[in-house]
Order: sequence, then C-alpha cells, then structure tokens
Amino acid sequence: MAEAAPIFHFNDERSFIVEEVVARVSQATRDPLLLLNDAAWCEIRRLEARPGDERAEYERFRELARSLGRISESERRRRVEEVARHYAKDIAGNFDPRVYALSTKVLPTALSLLLSPKDLSLGQRASGKLREHLVTQGPIERIRALSRRGTVIFAPTHLSNLDSVVFGFALDREGLPPATYGAGKNLFTNPFLSYFMQNLGAYRVDRRIRHDLYKEVLKTYSSVLIERGYHSLFFPGGTRSRSGMVEEKLKLGLLGTGVEAFVHSLRRSHPQRVFVVPATINYMLTLEASTLIADYLAEVGRNRYIIEDDESTRVERVVTLVRKLVMTTGSVVIRFGEPMDPFTNRVLDDGRSVDLRGRTVDPATYVTRDGHPVVDEVRDAQYTRELGEAICRTYAKETVLLASHLVAGAAFGKLRDAFPGDDLFKVLRHRDEVFVPGDEMERRVADLVDRARALEDRGLVVLGPGIRGAPASAVLDAATRAWSGYHTHAVLRPAQGGFVLGDTNLLLYYQNRLAVTGLGFHPGRRRG
Repeated sequence: MAEAAPIFHFNDERSFIVEEVVARVSQATRDPLLLLNDAAWCEIRRLEARPGDERAEYERFRELARSLGRISESERRRRVEEVARHYAKDIAGNFDPRVYALSTKVLPTALSLLLSPKDLSLGQRASGKLREHLVTQGPIERIRALSRRGTVIFAPTHLSNLDSVVFGFALDREGLPPATYGAGKNLFTNPFLSYFMQNLGAYRVDRRIRHDLYKEVLKTYSSVLIERGYHSLFFPGGTRSRSGMVEEKLKLGLLGTGVEAFVHSLRRSHPQRVFVVPATINYMLTLEASTLIADYLAEVGRNRYIIEDDESTRVERVVTLVRKLVMTTGSVVIRFGEPMDPFTNRVLDDGRSVDLRGRTVDPATYVTRDGHPVVDEVRDAQYTRELGEAICRTYAKETVLLASHLVAGAAFGKLRDAFPGDDLFKVLRHRDEVFVPGDEMERRVADLVDRARALEDRGLVVLGPGIRGAPASAVLDAATRAWSGYHTHAVLRPAQGGFVLGDTNLLLYYQNRLAVTGLGFHPGRRRG
C-alpha cells in the first residue's frame, strides 16, 4: 500500500516540480519591482546582523537592490524567476526508498539497541515496547481508503521536534502512505534528525525569511505537491506549542494550499480530491518541555520565533526520553479525527462529501463561477479560516488526557489554592514550597479524573489508555514514575506522607493540556 504512494517517485519528478513552481510564481507576479524590492529590503536587513554566516546571500541581495532601478521590466521578471528558482531548489525535499525502508524496519530496533547496547535480546524487546506504547486511534480504515481516492492532508497538533518522526512511524504502522512535510531549516542542523528528514520527503522551511516572494514560493510548492497526489503533513499551529496547550488558533498559510490545489486540478480537468485529517499527538513526557515553557513564560516567543538550542538538539536527551516512554503504557497517543474536505464537510469511506444533514455535496461547487473553477483569494481565505476553526474544534475533542496531564492539573490546582491572591508569575515562584498530603493528592486526582470521564461520556475529550477504570493512586503513580529521573528538577517530589510541588513551570506546562477542555487553568484567561 505505502509503496504505491506518489512520494516513492518524487526524485524523478523533483526538477519538474521546481520548474512548475517557478513558472506559476512568475505568472502570478503582477508587480515584479515591488516584489523584488520587498525581498531585497527584508533580506538585507535580516542578513546585516550575521553577514559572516551568509555573506554570499547578503551580497546577492545588495546587488539586486542596487540594480532594480536600472533594469527593464522583462529583466525584473527574469530576476523574479531566478530568485524563485533559488528558493524552490532550497525548499524542495528528497525521498530515498532505501532510507524509508531503514526508518520503518531497522530504526526502531537500532534505537532500542542504543538504549541497551550490551544486550541484543533486550534491544529487540525494547523495539517491541516502542511499538506497543505508541497508540494510534481513530477512523484509520476510512483514512486508508481515502488515501487511495485523493490527496490526504494530515494536520496534527505540534508539541515536539520529534512529532514528524513519531507521526511518520504511526502512518507506516497503520498501513497509511508516507507524507511530505515542511520542517524548520534549523532542525537540519541535528545530524540524527537531518539524515532522515533529508531523505524522507521533508521540505525545508526557513522561518527567518519573511518576505512575500519566499512565502509565495513555499505555498506554491505545497500546492503543486498536493495537486500531484503527494500526501502532506502540515503542523498548522506553525511552530511547537510553547505553553503545552492544544492549539486554539492556527497559521493558515500552507493549510490554504489545499483549496488552491483542488481548484488548479479542476482547471486542468483532472480533479484531485483533497481530504483533511486533523489529529492530536499526545505525550506523557515532552522532550523539550523545560525549554518551551521557559520560553513561553519569558514571552520571548513573540520575538524569537526559532529556539536554536533545546533538548531535541542533544542526543542524550532524546535517548533518555525514549527510555522513559518505552517503560510507560500508552505513553504516546496519536488520535486521528474525522476526515473532512477543505470546505469542512464530513467525508465518507467512498470519498463522498456530506453536509450536516447527511446530503451528498459536490466540493467543486464551492470554487466554481459561471461553470468554471476559479481561484478567488478572498473567498478561498474565508474557506481556509473556516477550515482552521473546524480543525481546532476537532483538536479540543480529540485531545487525549494522559496521567501526567491529570496529575499536573491536580497539583497545579493545589498550588493556586495555596496562593489565591497571586497572579500566575507569583504562583510559579513557590517552587519546592508546597507540601500536599498523599490522601489529599489522591482526592484531587480522583476528582479531576471523574470530571474528565464525564466530558469523555459527552464526546468532548478522550482519556488515555488505562485511565478510565484506574484508581487515582495508579494514575498518580504512573505520572510520578514517568517524571522521575527525566526532568532535571523534580516535577512532583515524593516526601514523607505525601508530595512536594517541585518544578512549578513544568506543572503548568503539563496541566496546560487540560486548558482547552475547561478542566484546568487557562493561562490566557482571567480567573473566574
């Protein structure tokens, strides 16, 4: 099944895809002078701060800026094509079937042997544990059927730099086709991640480049891939959730390429259906939790969009995380939501779109004017906004609450109750100061699990494996065992007769997974 996916022929088509992107960007350019001026100004300003690292790029844009006033309109258009081609080649990924085979068959065992290099049999058992403890849920049979009828866009939540690796592993295990995906260019500095990303269809997204020409090349590249049937993986949150919360607002740039691709395929008289599958990725432990929550609390995320150095860049932290995850039942849960078309209609197994009343609708009617499919930026932007809202609603109800989230929620509730008049930042200063008797901690966990169970009964959230019928003591034990020895500072430290609330930042981070459900504290809302 997977080997029939178009991505296995990507390298044969790569140069044609690049040239199609260049041609389409060139044709869509109304004012090449304005576009090039914007690109040159933005890049000169960006590169002035670090000309030694990218001197050639800096000089190229300085030369472009100096020449724009003297060259003809036709030469400006040629320069647009030149810059667009430069970016398209840098963005375009690669796919090596041999590396794919390695990643899906050998990598789990190799990673397990890394954890236990002295015991081959233990490494083999750990490989099985890795598969056992990555749980996948949702309408997988339907998604599998739809992947044979059109292009699937997977749109999961985003917590960690490991997300694309974990998600790709889940796709392969469930017999779903591999997908292309955009990855921040900074991730390619990690030799381990870079080797696999460079050979498994990842395309490079340089988030430092903000001008319109680059954005147009990136979006066009995504659209061309979808039109050609390349299944795609988007993280519509745009970047990892610094707070640990489930995304409630999305960046819609690449997500909108689904509508654009569908329109272009209709115009070519070769309709390519596009199906969107929201998903949540849920971790008992998040690799970069300490760095991310610190960044969130310092409000640096507004100005420093890319974290250059976190736990995902250090191999020993990745190893420690995997060791902890394979020891914990249901430690990673990927839950697929109901597939929809780009216009938020539900999609059935046979590919038909149906409205809220169950009536079949033709997606082509959404983009047709006077009998012809047309690209309409204003109209399509509205469709994409509505799609983003539908994905966020799916995220909320398909969030899987694991032991670490529930126990952190109970502990953070105690922390706030202990200092009722303090704002969030004052509350967080009380690290290692609050003792909670064991019986009180269990009562708080039990209460939170009961409330979560009531929401699950209404289809508003999902409890993780083994939690629904477990006593509070077991949930508490699962969380403390997961945290123990992983984070530098204890999250919840066992003490005589109870627990001490340790790293308050991490308590906030893990409890933030509850925020979208209404079960926990929401940092963005006033206390009621």
